[in-house]
Amino acid sequence: MLSFEDLKEKLGSEVGVSRWFTIDQARIDKFADLTEDWQYIHVDPVAAKKTIFNGTIAHGFLTVSLLSAMYYDAIPLLEGSTLGVNYGFDKLRFLSPVKVGSKVRGRFELSELREVRPFEISTIWRVEVEIEDCEKPALVAHWIGRQYLLEGHCQDG
Repeated sequence: MLSFEDLKEKLGSEVGVSRWFTIDQARIDKFADLTEDWQYIHVDPVAAKKTIFNGTIAHGFLTVSLLSAMYYDAIPLLEGSTLGVNYGFDKLRFLSPVKVGSKVRGRFELSELREVRPFEISTIWRVEVEIEDCEKPALVAHWIGRQYLLEGHCQDG
């Protein structure tokens, strides 16, 4: 667990790295069913084999959707936090396809932390999702979050 002061000290540095998540065809197929995105490069191994990817790849939004699980895995809880919500992205880029059978993990650097109003803070995380044994990451994002805290947990001094 991190205090607000501890988190402030980590500004500009890497705060955590998640475990590896395996992207198998079953996960891709479930995501396709949930989002109704059945493009063949994701769900048809035979047709996808004939593309530049040489097999199926994960949806970019599947990789994005794993950010929450990666965050929970990598970032300690904030003392006094009663609720955390996604606020959006300032930047999100897909740099490399995630091929079926790959493993991915998230690296989280705290790039901004500010008190929006009493007991409410805004964070911006620079997130990089690595693909095991690949030079380029799957994605890079600037992810904005809000944390709502119990009284007395985010005041300076």
